[in-house]
Amino acid sequence: MVATATELARAVRAGEVDPERETELVIAGIAAADRVVGAFRKVRAAEAVAEARRVRERPDLGELPLAGAPVAVKDVAAIAGETVTRGSRAVPAATAGSDHLVVRRLREAGAVIVGITRVPELCIWPMTDSPEGIARNPWVPAYTAGGSSGGSAAAVAAGLVPVAHGTDGLGSIRLPAAMCGLVGIKPGADVLPEDGWFGMSAHGSLATTVADAALVLSVLAGRPDLATVGEPGRLRVAVSTEVPLTHAPVPRPLTAAVERVADLLAGAGHAVERARPRYGVEPVAGILERWFAGPAEEAAGLDESLLQARTQRHVRIGRAVRKLVRPGTARRWIERAAEFFTAHDVLITPTLATLPPKAAAWHTRSCAANALPSIALAGFTGLWNLAGYPAMSVPAGRHPNGLPIGVQLVSRPGGEARLLALAAQLEALNPWPRLP
Repeated sequence: MVATATELARAVRAGEVDPERETELVIAGIAAADRVVGAFRKVRAAEAVAEARRVRERPDLGELPLAGAPVAVKDVAAIAGETVTRGSRAVPAATAGSDHLVVRRLREAGAVIVGITRVPELCIWPMTDSPEGIARNPWVPAYTAGGSSGGSAAAVAAGLVPVAHGTDGLGSIRLPAAMCGLVGIKPGADVLPEDGWFGMSAHGSLATTVADAALVLSVLAGRPDLATVGEPGRLRVAVSTEVPLTHAPVPRPLTAAVERVADLLAGAGHAVERARPRYGVEPVAGILERWFAGPAEEAAGLDESLLQARTQRHVRIGRAVRKLVRPGTARRWIERAAEFFTAHDVLITPTLATLPPKAAAWHTRSCAANALPSIALAGFTGLWNLAGYPAMSVPAGRHPNGLPIGVQLVSRPGGEARLLALAAQLEALNPWPRLP
């Protein structure tokens, strides 16, 4: 799609675009391209056209923030009449009788749910593939689109839909957003919790522009104020390119993007300095425990013989470490994070700690073969899920191999509007191509 969700909704409200016809075009585009991209588990062709027709006939059409905008929903949120699989054949194929809260809010805002996007099994991995298909990066299809919101990211980056819903447990919105050149935001735990993985996971949005990401987040959260992106003011910005705990080397193009952003913000009048929180070892251990134990809880009651071999192993480890999960781990890290943000308004880091993995049938490989690149990749993101802080990724350049590069912005609780405003300023200072 060429139009953004903001532009399309405005045109539909004004009567300049027929949402039914627009939806038909979107469905046709998905049919033509998704065989390569692999973004969707299911396309709701007939259902979406019928939904668009109902949107056109709504008496409040002129007031709908997402009037007629096609949206993709991650395969974790119930849609009435559809099944939620969480990427697993072990999940019973039960049809949902009602919409999940986020789906209901999207519909109320006038969005058209055109499809359900692919996820890795139980949303564990930052590479999205299944026996049915692989979600590929539309910029360089040899690489993964990321995960676990990889299908949503692939759909938006390929221009199949302007915006998509995702969830983020350890970077599951921000990692694919960075890989696919998108804006992806995870709000704080007090805004829109998903409650998975001991409270680390939250619903959020993926888009090609800051305005679209803000618009969808405002709808998901029931916070119309978030749709209005203001000016950031003069902020105290901390910059760090050092991976917490491991201090592993970060590829130079990823750190160079952060330094370039820091220079742009300093030139715009912000107070920029190199600084990092007191991470310590404890929060990293807490994240890993929850990453294993969370899916183990989700697998309870499933026929585990139907799980992929990597997931069976992951779940067994999760049961063994479940007793180690303590709320005190998160509480002590939150105290140190709060200490850091008394002196800083925003922290900027690379989004990815390594280059993305290649697109492949990762579901056929062992747990260790999946876990090692996953842990290395997400070195900068998971800490902020444990803290429950808002964080987002914005495009900041291109790698020599053609892949987009993202930088992560983090702020204290309640800082979603600040992050969006700073991201919009970066969008103006350093415009990025919306689509490949």
